Amino acid sequence: MNNSPNTTRPVILLVDDNPHDVVLIRLAFRKVGIIDTIQLVKDGNEAMCYIKGEGRYMDRAQYPPPTLVLLDLKMPGTSGFDVLKWIRAQEVLDSMVVVVMSGSKEDADIKLAYELKANSYLIKPTKFEDLVKMMESLKEYCAWRQKNGHAKSTSHITPPRLQPVPLREWFTGTAQPVKVVPALVA
Repeated sequence: MNNSPNTTRPVILLVDDNPHDVVLIRLAFRKVGIIDTIQLVKDGNEAMCYIKGEGRYMDRAQYPPPTLVLLDLKMPGTSGFDVLKWIRAQEVLDSMVVVVMSGSKEDADIKLAYELKANSYLIKPTKFEDLVKMMESLKEYCAWRQKNGHAKSTSHITPPRLQPVPLREWFTGTAQPVKVVPALVA
């Protein structure tokens, strides 16, 4: 899976079926200087095909393996939960970083995402400025991760702004703190 020609830059796989969210996320990434390393898929089944390098995603020069999956949960067909469960069942993908980015604030969704071993759970902010800050944190995390290698287990290392798992505390448009439950670190 590491036969990608693009080994010096992180590749972000954005899995989201909402075109409005996709446009805003891409604009936020562009604002922080990430433009050409974002790959987009619209549903869970397509995400799994991309990650496996199947079908139209066989050309790893055009579709390099992702170093980070930014995963929406609520999608038609194969849900984000299904994708996360599938990723964690693949031994070869155990070091893949999966960040759930959802509009859901439901405790049950947050709990299930962490039970399925999401690296982090982020609630999509309502303000574009907050989305830009969130993407800046993801950019910094990707840079830190590349600098420190892709060891199978990095839970004993403290990444910048990522320990425990929430990237930062984010606020909704009503200026209330968003509840983000940290994952347990082994």
